[in-house]
Amino acid sequence: MEGESIDVLRGVDFTMERGDLIGVMGRSGAGKSTLLQVIGTLDRPTSGRVEFEGRDVFALSDRELSAFRNRTIGFVFQFHHLLPEFTTLENAAMPAIIARIPRAEANERASHYLERVGLGDRLRHRPGELSGGEQQRVALARALVMQPKLILADEPTGNLDDATGRAIFDLFLEVNAETGVTIVVVTHNLVLARSMQRQYMMRDGHLLPVEDEEEVVERLGAGEVGA
Repeated sequence: MEGESIDVLRGVDFTMERGDLIGVMGRSGAGKSTLLQVIGTLDRPTSGRVEFEGRDVFALSDRELSAFRNRTIGFVFQFHHLLPEFTTLENAAMPAIIARIPRAEANERASHYLERVGLGDRLRHRPGELSGGEQQRVALARALVMQPKLILADEPTGNLDDATGRAIFDLFLEVNAETGVTIVVVTHNLVLARSMQRQYMMRDGHLLPVEDEEEVVERLGAGEVGA
């Protein structure tokens, strides 16, 4: 309704350190995706600040913010958003191409990360020729190609079967261990969330730390985790 303001996030005070593995759970509409959008600088908060290494990122111009986002943050979404007319290699290289990195270097980076996620033999395939799990692996390679300091993943296993989802999630853990990249994952999957070093629950726009598994199970029973 015109003129009506709805607070999706309320009083969120949240600090991440390099190398953190963070899981965020909560029912639909709790504000999880909005939180990632703000952290990822895709949405501007109506109040408060988002700082990265001591710098208020929303003080940047739109052009500077776009460049910052492309070079610093990798995104993996539930729907992979691959470009159907481009090959696996071209899709994975896209952030580097946008950053005007020479094409040979962009392709070399993309090829490296596609190899890392097990798709070295799929470089010339198009998304329609890949399985759902393979498409999500391309999305992860694309998120890594700029060697970001932060990866934000919004339900990255939501459309996958349990075994494939577990394999994708294990890749996140391996990439974190190998590169030290900070990873924040929004997930409804309690089993996967337990693999994260830090766990949070979104409830009515508030971000609440989860201290133990019993608390998660209790909130799960209360309907706070799930679609």
